[in-house]
Amino acid sequence: MIPYGKQTISQADIDAVATVLRSDFLTQGPAVPRFEKAVAELCGASSAAAVNSATSALHIACLALGVGPGQKVWTTPITFVASANCARYCGAEVDFVDIDPRTWNLSPQALEEKLRIASRENRLPSVLIPVHFTGQPCDLREIHALAQRYGVRVIEDASHAIGARYLDTMIGDCRYSDVTVFSFHPVKIITTAEGGMATARDPGVAARIARLRSHGITRDPSEMSRAPDGPWYYEQIELGYNYRMTDVQAALGASQLPQIGAWLERRHAIADRYDAALRDLPLMLPTRVADRYSALHLYVIRVTAQSKIDRATLYSRLREAGIAPNVHYIPVHLQPDYARFGFKRGDFPASEAYYDSALTLPMYPALTDREQDQVIDALRRALS
Repeated sequence: MIPYGKQTISQADIDAVATVLRSDFLTQGPAVPRFEKAVAELCGASSAAAVNSATSALHIACLALGVGPGQKVWTTPITFVASANCARYCGAEVDFVDIDPRTWNLSPQALEEKLRIASRENRLPSVLIPVHFTGQPCDLREIHALAQRYGVRVIEDASHAIGARYLDTMIGDCRYSDVTVFSFHPVKIITTAEGGMATARDPGVAARIARLRSHGITRDPSEMSRAPDGPWYYEQIELGYNYRMTDVQAALGASQLPQIGAWLERRHAIADRYDAALRDLPLMLPTRVADRYSALHLYVIRVTAQSKIDRATLYSRLREAGIAPNVHYIPVHLQPDYARFGFKRGDFPASEAYYDSALTLPMYPALTDREQDQVIDALRRALS
């Protein structure tokens, strides 16, 4: 079965992990700071904080920006549930902004209209979480300008987008946001098995994220309530969490990171082959915006009225042919746990129309041309 996504693990990755396993530190050792420094340098960020998942990074990023009860956080419906759940962990309310029907990212036009109404009704969000869906950056300049106008902080959910670029900036440098979050789940661009990373524009926010990931504890005398008892002394100065990344995970990530350029080139080559081979089929293909360089975490097609079969039938026929597609994502507002907040079908039409027709095809660097041709041939047969 050809999967929709798959990690690439080399002997060098295995050796890097084995070196840590033989060392004195399996966690809280030197491997994590080395990985953080490498990611920060890639993104052009001043610092980075590694954590055990992107979900954890989103949670403490919200906390670091002051999200709490009585506040509102907006995100897109077309994302994994973590992009919305992180606000609820903080006791905040969640709402959504519909997507652009062409790019499938959060729509700046829908955002502007929603902000205008929310401002008039005195219910503006404190934080907006745009998601770089499939690895293609959102229109950050427009989103940033709107956020500045209405006094909204921005967390980029770049779980799909490490290595991506927007205009002349790397995703993760936080030029257009307060915090950027990456994911290192196995199907993402690089992996630490499970893991995530947060970069921040403001050093104070970055320091708080780093503290919150480790129980809210500080060893910095300047942050303590009194003079330390000795070099062993620490203080818990706020309630934090055990969201730390291990050195074993960081060693894997640091080993993978130098491959990111070649892996992104391969993803673009695969996307180019799909574009050329599928353009005559009754499908909607993904749009790659000219002023952005996508990380191409996912390659999503949409079934159209001309396809003559529905998405479920196409999914089943591909499975029968040895292809394992997926669907990214079920709109968050349609999840049963969100229905109790009053969300319902019809609230975000572009997101719902997208979901009803979307299908994710195999996309990962180790996908061979021969395997990709199998996917293409299976699609043609299914649609014929």
